[in-house]
Amino acid sequence: MTSEEISKEKVKSINESVNSNEAEEEPKKYVVGSKYADVTLEFMLAHDSVTPEATPQEDKKLSRKLMWRVLALTMLINLMMYMDKATLSYSSILGFWESTGLNQTKYNNVNTIFYVGYIVGQLPGTYLLSKVPLGRLIFGITFLWSIIIFLHCAAYNYAGVIVLRFFLGFTESVAIPLLTTTNGMFLTRDERAATQPVFYMSCLGSPIPIGFMAYGVIYANAAIKGYRVLNIIIGGLTFILSILILFLYPNNPTDAKFLSDKEKVWVIRRVQRSQNITIEQNVFKKHHAMEAFKDIISWLIFFFFLLQQLANNLPYQQTLLFEEMGGVSNLGSTLVTIAGSGFALAWSFAAWFMMYLFPNTTCLTIIWSIFPSWLGSVLAVSLNIKNSIGMLAAICMASQAFGVSWICSFGLATTTAGSSYTKRLTRNAMNMVGYCVANLISPQLWNQHDSPRFVPAWIVQIVLSFTVAPALIGVVWFILARRNKERLAALEHNQKLGVVKNDEDEEIVVNVANLDLTDLEDKSFIYPL
Repeated sequence: MTSEEISKEKVKSINESVNSNEAEEEPKKYVVGSKYADVTLEFMLAHDSVTPEATPQEDKKLSRKLMWRVLALTMLINLMMYMDKATLSYSSILGFWESTGLNQTKYNNVNTIFYVGYIVGQLPGTYLLSKVPLGRLIFGITFLWSIIIFLHCAAYNYAGVIVLRFFLGFTESVAIPLLTTTNGMFLTRDERAATQPVFYMSCLGSPIPIGFMAYGVIYANAAIKGYRVLNIIIGGLTFILSILILFLYPNNPTDAKFLSDKEKVWVIRRVQRSQNITIEQNVFKKHHAMEAFKDIISWLIFFFFLLQQLANNLPYQQTLLFEEMGGVSNLGSTLVTIAGSGFALAWSFAAWFMMYLFPNTTCLTIIWSIFPSWLGSVLAVSLNIKNSIGMLAAICMASQAFGVSWICSFGLATTTAGSSYTKRLTRNAMNMVGYCVANLISPQLWNQHDSPRFVPAWIVQIVLSFTVAPALIGVVWFILARRNKERLAALEHNQKLGVVKNDEDEEIVVNVANLDLTDLEDKSFIYPL
């Protein structure tokens, strides 16, 4: 870290301001070496002091710009990821089973092996997240997605499908942490919390475009198998997306081509002031990782992911459930799935609207947003299976709504880890392992001998996924609220200052958010709830 004159003048003015206030309690300072500080610090030392504060009008304009350029791009990538993942489900009604020798048991195993790849990919993926620029990493991921989806066209046996799904899971393993990390780099705490359901609309809405594509393929009467046509379309779209990412995806605010230097400073200021987090850090801190493993909050959220995601195979079982009910054609099941996705989008919008009106309500939203899935599951085991309309509504309600709580919990895990980049990445990895383990188990809950009602699977979801899991978030809420009460009392007279020592051993006074501290190291950190 160089010691430019502008940074020296800034340090001098800050120190004079601090020292002149002798009557106040001495501010608490945290000291780190420059290599352990936020990677945006050098940019801020060069530009912060010469950049005026944004006016309210400028801030609103900047917020809209970030929504359209950052949130919209991450949503598009998330949409394509779930379309890639769902190709197997829609291919099942387009001749894929017949061509590859799949049956219900093998189909369950193929869904399971996808999440084996997810687990295996966590360690190298988390390491790459801390070392490789995010834009380059997501380009590599999406490019590999397109290749793997194209290769589904060449699959001709069960072993080949196993290999393809393993590597699709491996490449997707850190995509969600990467996308949510990017959103966190650009959006304020309230913006990030309120837009989490909006971000997840891209996942919940994925059955709409791919459903209409499958609908078109059914009636295309192409010379090649329908599942090959579908995979060529999806693979082609994914490849085009990877090219767009190469030119458009920002690594962090300082290299975002769509922002001026002044706007970059404003973005970093508003993120650090609202979230108290480090934008990016390229040093993986082992002691921060160990703290994540020792923190009870990490494990409560981990078990939420583990239990709640036991229900995650339900969306992929919809088509088969409709077939078991009888009287529902491939076309009908596709249209019903699209309608269910429309309900999920409306539910996500309701969650966004509530979080927008009432900020700092993430925990509450996680709990109440699971209710439709709980109710739909209860109805699915209670209604007469001949009640087609009621059963269709129950299945769609159960399988489409719980994703809102999933993505909000993902945000809760990272925003409550303090400014530490390593602790956030470690929690992300823990949660994705829980997610993967649950999805290894989830397909196996749907045993053919339990058809057509599959009562054991529904009971597991009602009790563990939709009752115990949200209760764990209630415990997180209670613990963090108690910590906040203690910290707010202690913070009454303290300023949130930090010190970075550069290579010349000079001290630079900065916002504590630049220091990459965990929530347990930085006692001034207030948890967003």
